[in-house]
Amino acid sequence: MPRWCRAGPGRRLPLTEMLFDRTLRRELFNLSGVVFATLFTVMVTTTLIRILGRAAGGGVDTASVLPLIAFSSITSLPTLLSLTLFVSVLMALTRAYRDSEMVIWFATGQSLTAWVRPVLVFATPFVLLVALIAFVAAPWASRQQNEYRQRFEQREDVSRLAPGQFRESASASRVFFVESLSPDRLSVGNVFVTQTEGDEQSIVVASRGGVDVREGQRFLILEQGRRYDGTRNTAELRMMEFERYGIRLTPKPAVRADASARSRPTLALIADPVSVNMAELAWRIGLPLSAVLLALLAIPLSFVNPRVGRSANLIMALLVYVTYSNLLSLSKAWIGQERVPFALGASAVHAALLAIVLLLFARRLMLVNWRAKLMPWRRA
Repeated sequence: MPRWCRAGPGRRLPLTEMLFDRTLRRELFNLSGVVFATLFTVMVTTTLIRILGRAAGGGVDTASVLPLIAFSSITSLPTLLSLTLFVSVLMALTRAYRDSEMVIWFATGQSLTAWVRPVLVFATPFVLLVALIAFVAAPWASRQQNEYRQRFEQREDVSRLAPGQFRESASASRVFFVESLSPDRLSVGNVFVTQTEGDEQSIVVASRGGVDVREGQRFLILEQGRRYDGTRNTAELRMMEFERYGIRLTPKPAVRADASARSRPTLALIADPVSVNMAELAWRIGLPLSAVLLALLAIPLSFVNPRVGRSANLIMALLVYVTYSNLLSLSKAWIGQERVPFALGASAVHAALLAIVLLLFARRLMLVNWRAKLMPWRRA
């Protein structure tokens, strides 16, 4: 007769089932922390390298590096959480097979389907968090990223300078070089400016300079320098010395809010059902669904056959995940291009993965039942 223990108000579970649930959940929580920390560190490191490279090339303001990394991390969290859930369940059950713990659990009457409930209970917080980030936090973070980039692009040419580096203006008609820059970024020392207008070229060198506002226009005022003028087809240069020389900084249009589908709130996507918005909506809906399906997929994929090797199921899991992720991206692109309708594009890939999960469960259960009939003395 099984021993019982109380699991909640008005509900009792067998002691073996309670021990089974607690053991699995404890191991899953421990593994998920390690897996998420590893994946998050890799993601932050690669993002840092990419943004620092852009900052070194003048494409990103150095003061915006940390905020851009934070916003990029938020947009990547749904994928990281889904992958953490998938890998954690896969590793926990693979270890149980490898250490013969599965044989013990099967001998106590636990079927492979008994793993579904504790895995889903463990996955519920992940799925809710993925949905919250996908529908609310990620669009907000994407808008913040675009605003930071647009603010930097709208800055005056002199404000984008960095000591010891050549920088091209936003209009691509000027190249600046300064040897030193004041802390307030309003005055420079040892300035070199080259400007091209058609076939006319001019080079200006000065010992110092600064930004001045006159009649609503911003000027770069250079002092104690020389200007050289010439054309591309001739070798003649005209030289002029000056005490003060002004270069008008081209005014920039006002920063416009980003209107891409990735940055729009979810309600705005629903209110404007064009193909691009529907593609983004299908992607956001698919993120929590994929988290649930990947958690269930990890249960039958975790089986380890000692004759095949320990890494065979891990390779298969990696191939399935990469294929599934690529198909989701492909379906999003097809919805945006109006090649498939929204309902079909948003559900076909998930339905296919659900069918694979059910087939794998049926295959594993059939093998277990077949083994039990041939070897009735073993309950495996």
